[in-house]
Amino acid sequence: MNSRSILNYLLNICNHAKAGYLVLIDPDQRSVAESVEFAQCAEEAGVDALLVGGSLLVSDQMDATIQSIKEKISLPVIIFPGASHHLSRYADALLFLSLVSGRNSDFLIGEHAKAAPLIKCYGLEPIPTGYLLIDGGAQTSVGFMSGTMPIPKDKSSIAWIHALAAEYLGMKFVYLEAGSGAKWPVPDEMIASVRQQISIPIIVGGGISQPEVAAAKVRAGADFIVTGDVLEKSSNPKLISEFVNAIHGT
Repeated sequence: MNSRSILNYLLNICNHAKAGYLVLIDPDQRSVAESVEFAQCAEEAGVDALLVGGSLLVSDQMDATIQSIKEKISLPVIIFPGASHHLSRYADALLFLSLVSGRNSDFLIGEHAKAAPLIKCYGLEPIPTGYLLIDGGAQTSVGFMSGTMPIPKDKSSIAWIHALAAEYLGMKFVYLEAGSGAKWPVPDEMIASVRQQISIPIIVGGGISQPEVAAAKVRAGADFIVTGDVLEKSSNPKLISEFVNAIHGT
């Protein structure tokens, strides 16, 4: 797939399907071979795209993981970066995440400036995305590393005003993130509130452990669902297919 078509590919999913399904592969949690096997299962099940990355990336397997996946499957591979050095020339695109719910300038613009020259050099397609951290009932890696206080789960108005600001800043997506290992996902009421206020697509991730929960998020207004932790614990192809059916069939 032409790397310059990834944004249009994702927007077409929003226009022609009820919702899309993205799965996250963390190179810290899987070997290269395991990541490739999982990616193949995801493609066969009907997943729409792969996210690769994480908050820490303590291993050196990012390049090898993405290159090996690209050799075996045709799904878009999109970097989900936790910092400016979480890049790979082998990916198709990256979510250019700006942590708009926080006040840490490093994650609003600082890391982006560091990453920009390499993004251009590698020919990656950056997809500007407003990233909002929502309280999922547990301390998350992204919250700790960024020093960001999550938005309380019962404060939908705080979420939507930040999401609206992200849209006005020209961002292409808003990502509502409860975090890896969250005890509970982003509330349906918050998703619905954000959906009422913005016109750009909404990505929802963190704490989504069951297909029926994913379907509820779509009904509330999510355009894309991301799962990661639940599939790290179980790479059962049947479970991936159940998520695909729940998200695509809602």
